[in-house]
Amino acid sequence: MPQIHYLRPIALCDSPQAEEGEALRLAGGLVYASRFALIERADGKVTARTRYSLPELRAALPGLPEAVHAQFDNLQRAHASLQCGERTIRLDQPQVMGILNVTPDSFSDGGQFMDDPEVAGAHASVMLEGGAALIDIGGESTRPGAPAVWEGDELKRVIPLVEKLAAAGAAISIDTRRPAVMEAALKAGAHVINDVSALRHDPRSLEFAARSGAPVVLMHAPGEGDDLHADGNYADVVLDVFDWLAARRDAALAAGIPREKIVLDPGIGFGKTVADNLALLNALPLFHALGQPLLLGASRKRMIGALSNEAPAHQRLGGSVALAVKGMEAGVQLLRVHDVPETVQAVRVWRGLKDAALTDFSQLAG
Repeated sequence: MPQIHYLRPIALCDSPQAEEGEALRLAGGLVYASRFALIERADGKVTARTRYSLPELRAALPGLPEAVHAQFDNLQRAHASLQCGERTIRLDQPQVMGILNVTPDSFSDGGQFMDDPEVAGAHASVMLEGGAALIDIGGESTRPGAPAVWEGDELKRVIPLVEKLAAAGAAISIDTRRPAVMEAALKAGAHVINDVSALRHDPRSLEFAARSGAPVVLMHAPGEGDDLHADGNYADVVLDVFDWLAARRDAALAAGIPREKIVLDPGIGFGKTVADNLALLNALPLFHALGQPLLLGASRKRMIGALSNEAPAHQRLGGSVALAVKGMEAGVQLLRVHDVPETVQAVRVWRGLKDAALTDFSQLAG
């Protein structure tokens, strides 16, 4: 079997001067990496792991495979902003995506915003005023065991709300697996397609997404068809998810979706155990080697309850903010959350710390 290579940042620092310039800026953001592990895998098993400082890695690159060169370039690739109508969402810093579920059975807020666009719109306004860069509207629950939703019902749930928020000038993503819903939502004023099946659920989705010109979020989920949580068996969850996302990125590129319009999501909680989720969260910097902006959706997920005496979904704010900070520290660009004002506050404090570190020149050698 051929060797597959993965270039994983394993030591992060607050600023390049902390390492006297020997640190790599990840994804054009505010996070820097000073040490790296080159992992080799064959037949699903890790066969070697070599650690490098940045100068050592630069010196070794000429003798390493082209795939490693590509990942090294991807790690430092700066990403263009997302243009959502008149709104520009910069990806050189963390941005907050507010969750708005208009479903009867979502795990956290199912039924709370059903059947009343005014109530749902008011909640969206609170999130926008609280600092959300965009609102993610979904009309189908994807929690484990949730029944499939008829396309007509999904349209009835989401389109009035999309129209309402678009009229208010909000940036909107539509959380759906169905091309008919994607099309109707974009016509109603949505800007981004967020597909938890990574455009696999319907064979028409890839073609439509490419034709639409809209940015797309491709999320990892192991299952096919209606049960996205099925078949969550991994040889190595981090590397398996990395390979899967690389394949979906390549499928999107082959379909004609421009690289600058592809966002990747490791799919926390979808067909993964608590241990799987923790491994992915700890390995988030690796996913910059795919060369795309990253989205993290860990808000109120079951793993938080599992780690905190089975706290119910509405009592998982502390854990949700902790995981958002974990994402920021890894250089994730988009944080999909329920608790927008609290997360935005965390982002602003984190940004203040980063700005202070970047202007602290006492770290430089004398």
